[in-house]
Amino acid sequence: MYQPRTADYCKSDPVKRWNLPDRVFFACGACHILAHAFLEQHATSTMQPLWLRPSEDYTGNHIIVIWNEWAFDYHGYSKRTDLISHYFKRARQRWPGWNAELTLLPRNVLISEKKSKEIKGLWLREPDQFFHNALPRAERYLDRFGPPPGT
Repeated sequence: MYQPRTADYCKSDPVKRWNLPDRVFFACGACHILAHAFLEQHATSTMQPLWLRPSEDYTGNHIIVIWNEWAFDYHGYSKRTDLISHYFKRARQRWPGWNAELTLLPRNVLISEKKSKEIKGLWLREPDQFFHNALPRAERYLDRFGPPPGT
């Protein structure tokens, strides 16, 4: 669970959002774009997008890619159980009682607002709905990480 510490940050301000450091940008609202870019570069038959869907009346959505015992998000590679436990711990520090359902997503919803809205509670921006197209930024961010472990 990542909370921006940028002074006067407002998620609805597209310029401020775009100007966040990459790691923060992909932690706070563009995780699905990073997941899509990751799958475009590294997909195997076992890799799937996973939505950490907060219980009703809570915020804190997050989308990661999982395969075997591994996971990928803005942190890089982690053991799946460790990453999910970390996320739950951080969310509960901010919002006591926070809980989430782990929901596998079809890949095609990651960059389609229309398709994402077909899933109850999900609403994802398309790459070009950010201040600039977020997909090239995600592809560049992936250059920081080597190939996926366990593939």
